[in-house]
Amino acid sequence: MYTMESLQKLIHQLIDSGELISATLSQRRKRDPEGFTKVVIKPVELKKSLYYQFAYHYSNKVTHDNIPAAEVERPLMELFEETMRQGLLCTADADYQILISKKYKVSILTKTATKTQADLNHNRKKRYILDEGEPVPFLVELGIMNENGKVLAKKYDKFRQINRFLEMVQDILPALPEGRELTIVDFGCGKSYLTFALYHYLNIQQRRPLRIVGLDLKADVIEHCSQLAERLHYDKLRFLVGDIADYNELDRVDMVVTLHACDTATDAALEKAVRWGASAILSVPCCQHELFAQVQNDELSPLLSHGILKERFSALATDAIRARLLDLMGYRTQLLEFIDMEHTPKNILIRAVKGSAGDQATLWQEYTVFRNMLSAKPYLENACRDLLPQAAEASKA
Repeated sequence: MYTMESLQKLIHQLIDSGELISATLSQRRKRDPEGFTKVVIKPVELKKSLYYQFAYHYSNKVTHDNIPAAEVERPLMELFEETMRQGLLCTADADYQILISKKYKVSILTKTATKTQADLNHNRKKRYILDEGEPVPFLVELGIMNENGKVLAKKYDKFRQINRFLEMVQDILPALPEGRELTIVDFGCGKSYLTFALYHYLNIQQRRPLRIVGLDLKADVIEHCSQLAERLHYDKLRFLVGDIADYNELDRVDMVVTLHACDTATDAALEKAVRWGASAILSVPCCQHELFAQVQNDELSPLLSHGILKERFSALATDAIRARLLDLMGYRTQLLEFIDMEHTPKNILIRAVKGSAGDQATLWQEYTVFRNMLSAKPYLENACRDLLPQAAEASKA
């Protein structure tokens, strides 16, 4: 005989590992003519995130509630504790029949599996660069996958984010030099999920010789990442404590990555990338305060008079300025969605590769009209004035 605690452990295991294919709960504890008689639960993908759909079956209708995977354990357990006395939890390996007495004595019967993962994952099954079902050592070490290659339910969004990032890298592979070792710098690398992903993808999957330097201000984070790189035998991956503006170790860098560097730290990283002549730049800016303090335009007062609108507008305008300045300094720049809007407003990735972006005179004219309209004095323009012939000429006039 089991206890409710035993049932909770089982539910936690099945949800956390992502093994749960479906659950059917039935037999109400107390009769209720207007209440639901059965609950059917299955995983679904909504807005590119993993949810569990609860379908409540009444005598004359069915209602649905979609709950994020990270939050589903508690409401499922509450149904057993408060409402339902029977359940069938299905996985690819086994079915678990749950019987709960009036005094909350629990029976858990393990039976032969009746469902396969494909039965319900058809709507979230996607071919990723790092595919689910294949153990990837760094993902296992970071707690995103288990040792069998199963993505943990609570880490599915991170798994999808890593793959989205690698898709963006895949698109620019032709822009990276061949026939020699690549040098990549990741400014503000943090916990380095994407740094490890980049190393794995380029070095192990693509077999490109490379070295990557991850730089961050937090010594404890850098120490942890260094130990992990050593365990994984990522011999050409180094982590250093340091500030973006002060880093001068390298003379040439082929790719610069900067994710969520605050305010003008992003601009400092972009300046270094351009001065290195980097073939590719991937940047997700964060906390764009500079323009917020500068922007003024009477005609935009209905927008700028509201703090939250001014903040969002300033962030978008800042990234527009950065993109145009990169175009003017010899790059073709795209602004791409990196993380879904419901997760964070900091969801724009600037991707720039070496190459002409078009007529420079027209680009400069459009840029200055926009900049002047906002009364802006962008950090990146001032820092790179010697790399902008139009700006140098304008300052002489």
